[in-house]
Amino acid sequence: MNPVTLRNLPPQVARVVRKRAQERRTSVNKAVIELLEEGLGLAGKTPKLLHHDLDALAGSWTKRESRAFDEALVWQRGIDPDVWK
Repeated sequence: MNPVTLRNLPPQVARVVRKRAQERRTSVNKAVIELLEEGLGLAGKTPKLLHHDLDALAGSWTKRESRAFDEALVWQRGIDPDVWK
């Protein structure tokens, strides 16, 4: 399809598009397409390769929790010399 240019987008619409792109970590173009598909009732008709069911967890740890997790991994990341002979 030929490119489409949108002019004079209302500020609240532009904010929603930018927010959607940021939340989904995608381009503004892709966010506009997704919003159009949803608005036209076409959403879900094309397979999506990415899942966003765990997005709420990203960045939710405190620094203390993150540090404790990293410390717990030190043991797991160690190399057992007896196994690698």
